[in-house]
Amino acid sequence: MKNILVKAATTIVLGLVLTGCASTKEKYNAAMLATMSDRNTNIVATGYAVISIQPHDNPAQQRLLSIRASKLDAYRSLVEQVYGQYLDANTTIAQMVVENDDFRARVQGVIYGANLVSITPVGDDTYETTLSLKRNIVNDLRLLYVDTFSNGMGS
Repeated sequence: MKNILVKAATTIVLGLVLTGCASTKEKYNAAMLATMSDRNTNIVATGYAVISIQPHDNPAQQRLLSIRASKLDAYRSLVEQVYGQYLDANTTIAQMVVENDDFRARVQGVIYGANLVSITPVGDDTYETTLSLKRNIVNDLRLLYVDTFSNGMGS
């Protein structure tokens, strides 16, 4: 009788443990799908700026300028993701030796509807700003861009 009670108790405990694992695994899978879904519906951009190089004597003003600069850098990153980059490269070669190598990158575009995710100090001298933009807004921006250039208004 004692042996049957031990087996029954072991079976119940084992069943509860396995049910808990299955529930945890389901929650983990659901969280992973939500994260992947968010990555598919939003694009994320991060910008950085150093505090100490900001052109002001007041440390508080330097921090504010750094926050603003990191936000602008994040917007630049969004523009790159939405519209791409314009690259211009020019290499001069004489007698099979590179004499001059110029490489320039430029981004241009309009961003609206971006959500500010975070502004975070990184270390003692840097701010990091993260922005998020919904994928459907990205598609609207690209259509607006194509429409602007197809009407001959782009430069």
